Amino acid sequence: MAPIRDKFTIHSKAVVCQDVELKGDITIGSGSIVHPKATIFAVAGPIVIGSGCIIEESAVIVNRRREVMRIGDDNLFEIGCRVEAPSIGFFNTFSTRSRVHHTVRIGSLCVIGANCVLAPAEDDALPDYTIVYGPSAERRTWTGKGKIQEADLRRKHAEYLREMLPKFNRLRRGDGT
Repeated sequence: MAPIRDKFTIHSKAVVCQDVELKGDITIGSGSIVHPKATIFAVAGPIVIGSGCIIEESAVIVNRRREVMRIGDDNLFEIGCRVEAPSIGFFNTFSTRSRVHHTVRIGSLCVIGANCVLAPAEDDALPDYTIVYGPSAERRTWTGKGKIQEADLRRKHAEYLREMLPKFNRLRRGDGT
């Protein structure tokens, strides 16, 4: 197998800390924020991260499939989560230490609860507005009530991070360095 070639395309308005581990063909969209110690590996195919995503410390995003892994806009990857889903819609939350296997496709406006593991044996799709919770990864549907407040809170969170991260961390540019 040929070695993985690093090719990073980082939008000029994205905030990506120098201390991030990037491998493979990765595109990071406008306004996205990647904390130090996050890991993004495009092992088999490229990863395209949309705009406004927040990827926190120790979050791991891996693409093990040959197809392009597309991550929509405004997703939140909290501390210590591991996501290998081949496609992710917009405005999803992957809570602390959650795990999503490469056989699951995620819709939009979904929440994967803390410590939940989604690892079905065969391909599965999480429909829009699904919440996964509890030790047995139970599912329920969210009505969408409160999504405007959630969007406002996430926007303020991103605004704060855009201001504070560059003060205490060196930033990475999109030339593969």
